[in-house]
Amino acid sequence: MDVVWSELPQDIVESISKRLTIYADYLRFRCVCRSWSSSVAKTPVHLPPQLPWLMISHNSFFNLSSNKIHHLNLPSLYYGHTGIFGSSYGWLVILEETAELSLVNPITRATTSLPSLQTFPELVALLSGYTYNNHHLIKVVLSSNPSLSDDDFVAFAILNRRDFVFCKKGYNSWVLLNYPGTNNHTWIDAVYKNGSFFVISTSGIIAVCDLDGSPIFLHENISFSNHFNNTCYTVFAGEDMLLVKLKQSTVMEFDIFKMNWNVLEWEKIQTLGEYSLFIGKLSSL
Repeated sequence: MDVVWSELPQDIVESISKRLTIYADYLRFRCVCRSWSSSVAKTPVHLPPQLPWLMISHNSFFNLSSNKIHHLNLPSLYYGHTGIFGSSYGWLVILEETAELSLVNPITRATTSLPSLQTFPELVALLSGYTYNNHHLIKVVLSSNPSLSDDDFVAFAILNRRDFVFCKKGYNSWVLLNYPGTNNHTWIDAVYKNGSFFVISTSGIIAVCDLDGSPIFLHENISFSNHFNNTCYTVFAGEDMLLVKLKQSTVMEFDIFKMNWNVLEWEKIQTLGEYSLFIGKLSSL
């Protein structure tokens, strides 16, 4: 007997979709027919962590899963006129030469505007003669996926390695987090975890920014025998906060430290256990 796949009951289609573990397979599954596409969520929430695509130029991405390079036509990414200052949940943070900021999804080509940096005239003045290697906007991190329409995401940014600013979905301007002590440190990276943004300085100091409660909690009494440089990255592996430091040598070598919250000390580790780290300027995971 011939089977009419498009007439499978919705509960069976949903059951099959939840057994898929690779995002590309999930997309192919939704493309079989209209009934299958309408029977399952556009954005899957059950998938395990996926191998990332690595951005190797302003329009080329390397897919680790398939070992292939994909060239995407992204007209908003003109080299020399825009810069990329963050990547969260598959979205790129784009800074225009005019100080306008936006989010671009390179796969769906969806775009979302963020407030302009014209909010800070002194910063815009520094952007005069903009280059791709701008040093005033350090990084932008998102709290959640902008693709989820019911989620009010927060964008958090480091400016001039001294100041923290944020905006929530629907804001018309950035808000400066003016907290005593933060501008005494040089901030180099930030990551979001469990409702807070964790920001790291070159001396190993951690600022925890909870935008729904107390704005900033500054851990200044952290013990650390090393000194970080601008080539350091922070990332969470499970519940462990890690710091990855590029060693100054002729070969690509890293030291990795884990924060011991009980004694507030960065401890060097020798193994990642079951985890793999992907380290990059735009984001680490």
